[in-house]
Formats: sequence, C-alpha cells, structure tokens
Amino acid sequence: MSANIVRTSKFLSLVLRHKPEEIGLTLDEQGWAVVEDLLRLANQSGRRLTAELLEQVVKENDKQRFAFSPDGLRIRASQGHSVEIDLALEPSEPPALLYHGTASHSVDSIRGQGLDKRNRQHVHLSLDAATATKVGQRHGRPVILVVRARQMREAGHQFFLSANGVWLTDHVPVAFLDFPS
Repeated sequence: MSANIVRTSKFLSLVLRHKPEEIGLTLDEQGWAVVEDLLRLANQSGRRLTAELLEQVVKENDKQRFAFSPDGLRIRASQGHSVEIDLALEPSEPPALLYHGTASHSVDSIRGQGLDKRNRQHVHLSLDAATATKVGQRHGRPVILVVRARQMREAGHQFFLSANGVWLTDHVPVAFLDFPS
C-alpha cells in the first residue's frame, strides 16, 4: 500500500471516526458524510483529496474501514467512532468464540474490569486470532484474549457485526474472558 493511501486512510479515520469538525465536516446521525462535502472541505483545509483517491482508499483498505452508501453519494467509517453515531446495526448471533488483541501492558487492567469500550462506542472483537494479533501489535507486545461470545449472548449481552466483519459489543465482563497462561 502506498504512503499516500496510508496517509489518506489515517486522515479519513480522523474526520469520519473522531473529529469531523477538524475540517468542518458534518456527519449525519448514522455517521454518513456527503462525499462532495468531504472532498471540498478536505481540499479547502490543504489535504489534496480527489474522488479517484477516495475510491482507491475505500477499495484497497485491507480492513475495509470505510464504505460508500449504495448510491455512492455518501461515505462513512464502518466502526471505531469516538463521536456519537448510530450505525443502525441489528443485533447478531456471534460465533462461540471471538478474539481481542491487546498490548501486554493492558492485561492487568483487563483482568480487573474486563474489556471496556473506553472512548469508542463499542469493544472491537475479531473472528480469528491472527487478526486479533495484528490489532494487539499496534500498541506493543500482543496478547490475545478469547471471548466466550456465545455464553455472553446467552447471558443477555448483545453483539453487532459491522460492515467490515468486526464484531462489536458494549463491554466484555471478566467472567467471559480467557487469558493466556
């Protein structure tokens, strides 16, 4: 992936997930931004962004972090928002096990309070340990936690599946976590 694609992806994460006000962008209640507005405001703020580059970033992003609306006129982040939005996801039946990658320095805190969403809208969970490992590596030496998702669901916790395959929930209590030995 080219450096320009990576830079643009990071910029889109900033304005579509965390700080749309950084360029004066408005997200609707479901996190959608008008593509035309995004392009205009990005360029006005000094960030060169074309429709072609935007399409390339959405298409080539390995984590499929962004999605266009069916008509192609709007764009949003698939998950990971720290701004309050409603992704309009329906509760989904999770697989028996899901995985969470974290840094080793966070494990003691998680043993005490479980997995919290902190400044995001949801806790992010992966379908496989390999993906969770990649996530955990971003913050230090990775530790992979196993989430007994089916048991959580049976206990009344809700799960949602984002457009890019990331499983979301509000909180994972310690009782549903398996830590490596």
